[in-house]
Amino acid sequence: MSAFAACAPGSSDLANASTSLDLGAPTELASPTPGGGNTPYLEVTPDDRLFLSWTQRAADSSVSIQMAEWRDSAWDSTRTIAAQRDFFVNWADFPVMTALGNGDLAAHWLEREANGKYSYGVRVVRSKDSGRTWSAPVTPHTDGLAAEHGFVSMWAEGADRIGLVWLDGRKSAMPDSAREMTVRTAAIAPDGSLERETLVDARTCDCCQTGTAGARSGRVIAYRDRTAEEIRDIVVVRQTASGWTEPQKVHNDDWHYPGCPVNGPQVAATGDTVVVAWYTAAHDTARVYVARSVDGGATFAAPVRVDDGDPIGRVDVLLDDQTRPVVVWLEQRSPEKSEVLVRRVGLDGALGVPQVIASTSGARQSGFPRIARHGDALIAAYTTVTPSIAVRVARVPLSPTSKP
Repeated sequence: MSAFAACAPGSSDLANASTSLDLGAPTELASPTPGGGNTPYLEVTPDDRLFLSWTQRAADSSVSIQMAEWRDSAWDSTRTIAAQRDFFVNWADFPVMTALGNGDLAAHWLEREANGKYSYGVRVVRSKDSGRTWSAPVTPHTDGLAAEHGFVSMWAEGADRIGLVWLDGRKSAMPDSAREMTVRTAAIAPDGSLERETLVDARTCDCCQTGTAGARSGRVIAYRDRTAEEIRDIVVVRQTASGWTEPQKVHNDDWHYPGCPVNGPQVAATGDTVVVAWYTAAHDTARVYVARSVDGGATFAAPVRVDDGDPIGRVDVLLDDQTRPVVVWLEQRSPEKSEVLVRRVGLDGALGVPQVIASTSGARQSGFPRIARHGDALIAAYTTVTPSIAVRVARVPLSPTSKP
């Protein structure tokens, strides 16, 4: 039986699904970013409005967080989320946005807390006018310590609250405490007050992204765990009426790694279906996997390998309207070249042909490609490094017969 077969519908549905896995040809869209932009992030609202955010470095080396909305087949004017602050800028730990149920937008960035190289905190802001103006920033962690706080994922909690999860390094700043990264969550009310700051995991990988999605039964968060034996596999926790569950492995990769791979998981969900995509190099073999759950993330089927043989990772994932995962990642092609690849996986575990979205570099500057579903297409945002660093955007039809 295939990895996804236990989650699949009847045989006739499988036959139809397996013959329609290929995606359409990508079309590059105009980018709203001038040269010097990187760390793109995409957000699609419940009413299918598309937003792109990115970090912009000007010629004088000043940094700002920018955004734009896709309207009438073009990007609207650029709007500034934040500028003239002491940003902590990192290729892997970058600002994200989320759309709330009442139409508000939320965004975050990282800001230095002290003179230490890795002492920074999370700042969260809210906009009630599609990003034209933003609230005063809120800090979701209450420790007040000069330590690492980052790798944020955010979500809409109810109609008007901001939910978020982050990696929190406060233990490293406490006397006589183990230097261990933790996972914490909180919510921010409309008036900016903090609610339910919670410790989810007391020891986790130091610098891999978190990922989250909302299933019918509740919120699911994925991240890279860290055991006392330095096993760094992917786990999930689920939000229930009594709080967060204990961490549960998505798959037993058994990746022993005495450091942080800077390669976190991503999650997508609809109804009871949850999929997690991730990178591992367990047993000295680099792989990109995706695994499916049909019970809200309580259990996962065996994963399907989706890479093309030599992945760098840096994954993202979404679900199409048949709950089939579509995974994007970076694939190494030569020492100087990598490709942004995207591939769909059938409900039976069958693989579509990997589609090349773009060529880029495998260097840190190329960052993490992000994808989002918009209408009948996938929108991809990624960074190229030659001839200069720039954010690019492409549209990939979810049907191979769809028009660009």
